[in-house]
Amino acid sequence: MIIGIDASRACRARRTGTERYSLEIIRHLLALPEATAHRWRLYTDGTPAAHFFAPPQLDAQNVEIRVLPQRRLWTHRSLASEVTRDRPDVLFVPAHVLPFVLPADRLPASVVAVHDLGYHALPETHTRAQRLYIEASTRWSVQVARRVIAVSQATAADLQQHYRTPAARIRVVYEAAAAPVLVERAQIDAVRARYGLARPYALFVGTIQPRKNIERLLRAYAWLCRNTALAWDLVFAGAAGWLSDELYAEAAALDLAQQIHFLGYVPDIELPALIKGAHFFCFPSLYEGFGLPVLEAQSYGAPVLTSNNSSLPEVAGDAALLVDPTDVDAIAHAMLRLSQDEALRQQLIEAGYANVRRFSWEKAAQETLAVLREAAES
Repeated sequence: MIIGIDASRACRARRTGTERYSLEIIRHLLALPEATAHRWRLYTDGTPAAHFFAPPQLDAQNVEIRVLPQRRLWTHRSLASEVTRDRPDVLFVPAHVLPFVLPADRLPASVVAVHDLGYHALPETHTRAQRLYIEASTRWSVQVARRVIAVSQATAADLQQHYRTPAARIRVVYEAAAAPVLVERAQIDAVRARYGLARPYALFVGTIQPRKNIERLLRAYAWLCRNTALAWDLVFAGAAGWLSDELYAEAAALDLAQQIHFLGYVPDIELPALIKGAHFFCFPSLYEGFGLPVLEAQSYGAPVLTSNNSSLPEVAGDAALLVDPTDVDAIAHAMLRLSQDEALRQQLIEAGYANVRRFSWEKAAQETLAVLREAAES
């Protein structure tokens, strides 16, 4: 079987949620023992490093990287042209958007992974242009794909609610945290020194944007600073997103510049030490299709505070302190508990390690390959 994959997001130098998913699922698909029985075409908009995807056991004849011209609307122009000119048996797009081709039967059998429908749940956290494009492209993709991979049961339910996608065409395949690396005390100390983190800290990791509930997290922390004797800081690790200027202004207005730290984008090589060194992890997002940062934090032994909505209870299991993300008082009191209750912290750490074992990229790759076969044969 010839399997074509849109690998453009996996080649990004700065990877967040969908980029990390793309890279991990491609790497683990190619690492499956049965991968040598197939031919793989990876379509990119830039040349990746020679060893970026293919593990040593794969013969070069099994993996071909096709670099397509970089241009605006790359998916709908360069990728569309390539997969209709030289059709694979099945095309896999790891992030939402299948090429727009008319008539639709010119596309090869296709599988698309949908990560979330946040633009429906929280339309105010997207620009109008973003909403229109994502709505149109996702609607098209789930209509023409032979199979749709949802990364959680919550996302599967959203697909059925908003697009009436038949359950028979949806397959839930969970993401996973990357295998944790060994983090030495010296690495934690070095990262803390690099970012000026002298005191213990609670950590948030994610794009700085309204959907992540940054404003309420800031307000909860400010309340604690005013009403308790806090001995720990609040740290945000993530690139600036849409409307981030308003969030930075909100933080500045609190007059807590010495306690609140915005680190910007933190490279993948530094994240494990930053997470491992955290007193606890805060992720009170307003909506998530999966919530990978929760698993990443648990894999490094950070007690987790997260939301009781969307996919987050499904992913966090019984290994996190769940709160109503719209309730500032609830967030504040949960943060206070995690900062003071050592027994609770240890309970969540141990439960977190156990919870992470429910998910693996190897399992995700096996299930994804099964979906690709199913689509090609249907």
